[in-house]
Parts: sequence; C-alpha cells; structure tokens
Amino acid sequence: MYFGMMMCFGMVIVMVFYNLAINGLIGVMSFHDILIQITIGFIVFILLDIFIVGPVAKKITFSLPFDKSKKAYVIISISFFMVVGMVLLMSLYALGVSYVMNSLSTESFMLSYLFTVIKNFVFAFPVQLIIIGPLVRYLFMKFVKKSKVLKAV
Repeated sequence: MYFGMMMCFGMVIVMVFYNLAINGLIGVMSFHDILIQITIGFIVFILLDIFIVGPVAKKITFSLPFDKSKKAYVIISISFFMVVGMVLLMSLYALGVSYVMNSLSTESFMLSYLFTVIKNFVFAFPVQLIIIGPLVRYLFMKFVKKSKVLKAV
C-alpha cells in the first residue's frame, strides 16, 4: 500500500508539472490551482492504480512467457503495462479537465486524445523506469520496509 501510494504521488507530481509546462500553464495557474490539480489527480490515479491498472498490469505480466525468477524482467514488464494503462486512462482524465475548463482545442476529441497519449507516454515511461521507480524503491526499502522490520523485532 505504501509503495503504491509513493509511486502514484511521485508520478502525479512529475506528470502534472510536465503537462503544465508543455501546455504553457506554469506561471499562469496559481499555486492553489496547481495544488488542487495534484490532489484530484492523485485521488484519480490511486483509484485507477488499485482497482484497474495495477491488477491488469500484474495479470498481463505474469501471463507472459518469460522467466519470472528474474526480478528485473518482472519490474520492467509491470512498469511498462502500468505506464501504458495509466497514460491511456489519465489522458482521458486530462481531456475531461480541459473540456470542463473550456481549454480544449478545436481538434477532434480522438486527435486530441491521441496526441495527449503520445506526449504523455514518451515522457512517463522513461521517467517511471529511470527516475521515479528506482527512487521510490530505494526510499521504500530504506524507510518503510526498514521501519516495519524494526517494529517486528
């Protein structure tokens, strides 16, 4: 539970600021509005992670024909399917927010969705695999797992 929340929080922070930057909204939106975006995004993200994307990503990963004893392969596979699922669903969320805020462009919905998915995937996958994933694993092992072991002793 802690690991998932840490991962979600890290990715939400990074992706919110990435999307603000690519849409030219840094400096335009107030700190309060950004905080609201992060909070709502985190809630949506964690619910999707727990109930839809996480279980599906694990089911797909463990059904693939590769050696599951190699932890790195399992981590990369789950990360890949998590990013794909979250990008597909969170891009819908982002378009919904844009629609509500009347900042949706004049492009068709499908074209806007396709461009949003591509932009988010190209950024989210390397960030998850290279930065957030290893950082959260390190912090989790150093602080959360360590404190649980100490409490058990």
